Amino acid sequence: MRIQLITIGKLKEKFLKQACDEYQKRLQAYAKIEVIELAEEKCSDQPSDAEIEQVLRKEGERIQKALHPDSFAIVLAVNGEMVTSPGLAKKLDHLTTYGHSHFSFIIGGSHGLSKEVYARASWDLSFSKMTFPHQLMRVFLLEQIYRACKINRGETYHK
Repeated sequence: MRIQLITIGKLKEKFLKQACDEYQKRLQAYAKIEVIELAEEKCSDQPSDAEIEQVLRKEGERIQKALHPDSFAIVLAVNGEMVTSPGLAKKLDHLTTYGHSHFSFIIGGSHGLSKEVYARASWDLSFSKMTFPHQLMRVFLLEQIYRACKINRGETYHK
């Protein structure tokens, strides 16, 4: 299994980097993982709708270029489907059973994702109706992917 994590923005906090590094290290036993950090587009403190659209379009173009052409693209979206940890494991297991071996998880920037990125996605996944910082979301996502791999291999993992 190959996992691509495409994110807008870089991790700035040392403790978040350490957490992500730890989960990436753990995941190496289950999948080839690649993290792609794309630049966050600059905008004013009080952006207009047009400025936000432009930001989303530019970030979306960078995401589309980074996406592996054969990947099953999964966007993290507040309005996406919510699943349990075993549900995520089951979904990934089902997809790999039926021919998908490359997954791209996409975390947008502070304004979200462009319509084009949503259109390219095969699945919209939500962790909650709440909004989380995209940097912290990366830690949550890596941990849940790791948990799914452990579940699918029948290995124990703390609850």
